[in-house]
Amino acid sequence: MIGGVNGGLAEYTGIDALLWRVGFIALTLAAGSGVLVYLLLWVLLPAGPDGPAGERPAARAKEPAAPRSPVPGITLAALLIALGALALTDQFTGWDVDARGFLGTALLLVGLGLVAAAFTGGRRARGGLIALGLALSVAVVVEATEPWPADAQVGDRTFHPSTVAGVQDAYRGGVGDLTVDLSDVPLGDLDEVLRIRIEHGIGNVEVIVPDSADARVSVAHGLGEVDVFGESVEGPQTFPGTGSASWTDDDELEFVLDIEAGVGEVEVSRG
Repeated sequence: MIGGVNGGLAEYTGIDALLWRVGFIALTLAAGSGVLVYLLLWVLLPAGPDGPAGERPAARAKEPAAPRSPVPGITLAALLIALGALALTDQFTGWDVDARGFLGTALLLVGLGLVAAAFTGGRRARGGLIALGLALSVAVVVEATEPWPADAQVGDRTFHPSTVAGVQDAYRGGVGDLTVDLSDVPLGDLDEVLRIRIEHGIGNVEVIVPDSADARVSVAHGLGEVDVFGESVEGPQTFPGTGSASWTDDDELEFVLDIEAGVGEVEVSRG
């Protein structure tokens, strides 16, 4: 209602503006991205005609409405059948179907429906499927970051221990940026290797070790870029993958870092 974004989307897709507003609210509550997406669309979408209604160009005559496309209905029916089959399979067989299985199946069928809609005509063949696909995509991303730590929090968190005793065995975050700065830990006071686990949900993770520290780093993450001592890997994968997981500065190991992150960049550096 502020920028006319939902009205423009409603006019383009044929979906009521109220449903678009509900979708943006859901995005905001689920992943905090609804406001950002709305602002981007406000900037990027073409503006409507300015001036009072009497001064605006006359609306062009509407063309006869095309027949309604059967693709959305068929996609919805296939979606319900598939989810029902998965529910029965989970209930009466030994196959345990988790939330990711249900969401992934639903997203796959909606994607196939969009492909079919691209090659067919008819009214409202894609708008509703696009909205449903966006909602499912957000749900899949949120589910992929679980299970979240029990003490997960919202907001940026920074840990900067200056003694060996102040280093925790595990550091956990929820939503926001997480920084673990170990650069001031005195290596001369170490009696054994420090093994540290870092778990985070959504947001960037930055870990800083002392310049002269020898560290072994393993990173498992969902979406985002990983940079470990200047070596970058993009995309969802486990880093460093198979083989050695060591980056060493001398012959004495001081840190073993096990990092698990959901969505966001992961950077391990020396400082």
